[in-house]
Amino acid sequence: MATTETQLMLSVGLIEKDVNGDTLWVWCYPSVSPGLRHLLLSKCCLTQDGRDFHTFVFGQFSRTWYYITTAEVQEPTALSKVTHFSIAVTAKDFNPEKYAALSRILCRMYVKHGSPVKMMEAYIAVLTKGICQNDENGSFFIKDYDVRKAYLAGSVKDVVSQFGMETIILYTALMLKKRIVVHHPRVEALLEFSRVLPALAWHRKDWSVLHPYVHLTDAELEDLKKCPGYIAGFVDPEVSNRLDLFDVFVNLPDSVITVSQGAKEAMAMGKLHKDIAQVIVQSAEDAERSDSQVIKDVSIKTKEVLTNLLALADACEDSKLTLEVLKQHHFPPATENFLFHLAAAEQLLRI
Repeated sequence: MATTETQLMLSVGLIEKDVNGDTLWVWCYPSVSPGLRHLLLSKCCLTQDGRDFHTFVFGQFSRTWYYITTAEVQEPTALSKVTHFSIAVTAKDFNPEKYAALSRILCRMYVKHGSPVKMMEAYIAVLTKGICQNDENGSFFIKDYDVRKAYLAGSVKDVVSQFGMETIILYTALMLKKRIVVHHPRVEALLEFSRVLPALAWHRKDWSVLHPYVHLTDAELEDLKKCPGYIAGFVDPEVSNRLDLFDVFVNLPDSVITVSQGAKEAMAMGKLHKDIAQVIVQSAEDAERSDSQVIKDVSIKTKEVLTNLLALADACEDSKLTLEVLKQHHFPPATENFLFHLAAAEQLLRI
């Protein structure tokens, strides 16, 4: 367990803000590329002049996850010239709770010893044994942080309570691997909301589509555009004018979901969508059901749709569907349209 789990960690870095107000990248282990270092500095709240203080943010860039924990230095400590610092962990996996817990321990060690050496020792202990035990600074066991827990940590019920029947738009966009952009001025709200969305397409268990904290920079947008479908979170309101970036736009503060002109045909809604929406809403509104039970209910409905789609494909040559075959079944237009685009997303379509 420990070997495979620990091999997911890539690096740990340290950013400091000193008494003169300068913010610098001061240390990392084993190494961080210049491009990723530049990105991590831009995501760290210490470099964002006078803006809000964020204790923890996470995101994805160039298929690498980053987790940044920021702390204020309380006097007296070994860090006499430092007012704040951030620890940036990079990894191959999505698991905010795991890396937040590890970073908290690393922060306590840095404050106590004033040197990255102890942090490096703890990082190597986790890397080699999956454990970092320290009575004073707390213990960390990698086995406590199963990836499924990370996938289920957000609240799908909160998403449905905010958007009701319109949640079906998000579900459809995810199923068809469309580009979803979410905007909220507060990064914490953005992270909390966007991390839940991949669970609506639970059969894929694919959180690589999630880019929850993106800035409108050339490097980040270029990286984003390499992905065929994604969920991208932005704090900059200017993103609403970037029609080249989304098929579905979620204005989180105003609870408004907009489908772009170019995606309207693929996203056309019919009776099948209404049936799925009712399953989502009824399950989420049931006070007895937990978030994971709601996700299970949605995935059972998804499985039903996919089973029917697979049966249609299996009846075809080389198990690939064509539009002609779909038309023979005389589905309502919106259902036929959805199944056609879903077959393309699930690679069941003959090209």
